[in-house]
Amino acid sequence: MRYDDAPNGSRPEEYGAGLSQSMYVPLELPLDFEAFYLGHQEPFHAYAEVHFGTRAAAEEVIHEVFLEIHAGWSQLLSAGSLEQGAWAIVRRAVHDRLELEGRAPAFVINGPIAQALDKALTTAREKLHKMESSSGLYEAIAELPDRQFEVIVLRHVLGYPTAKVAWYVGIDERTVGHHLRRAKERLRLRLGLRLGLPADRKKPKQKGAGS
Repeated sequence: MRYDDAPNGSRPEEYGAGLSQSMYVPLELPLDFEAFYLGHQEPFHAYAEVHFGTRAAAEEVIHEVFLEIHAGWSQLLSAGSLEQGAWAIVRRAVHDRLELEGRAPAFVINGPIAQALDKALTTAREKLHKMESSSGLYEAIAELPDRQFEVIVLRHVLGYPTAKVAWYVGIDERTVGHHLRRAKERLRLRLGLRLGLPADRKKPKQKGAGS
């Protein structure tokens, strides 16, 4: 990225402490890459932040992600699946960092999916079961097919509206809804619970009296 893309107005040498200085040589970026960066840096950073719990860690990982995307830009374009390929790089980078640190994502402990799981369990016996289920929650989410994993995190963890999820991921809104329904069903079956995640279908309008 250009120097002025460093987070919080920091200078490149501050943002890249401990990293190769060659990363901060101004790059001649293709216009389509710059447009992709401007359109996707928000969800990429937000996605990483809900996994790591801090903006600083998210910025560090996503900076590396965009360097990798830039290095393979021509191949990603020629493959005809730019969004899918870019998200695959994001997922791998986030997963590798979590694995290196030996911890589960931050959203598993305090995020909306975990809160929904709390609501789904009420009795003492169920609360004991919850303690076991929570430990496997991320594993259940992580085992979702890639597209289902993405839309679950973007829609229900980050709270993006369906239209925005569709734009970021590069699919239409009906396909987002399809992946969400399939993902929720997989989680329910895997965890043996109804998670209580809100439906994305619009409620039919009620007819007026006497109609």
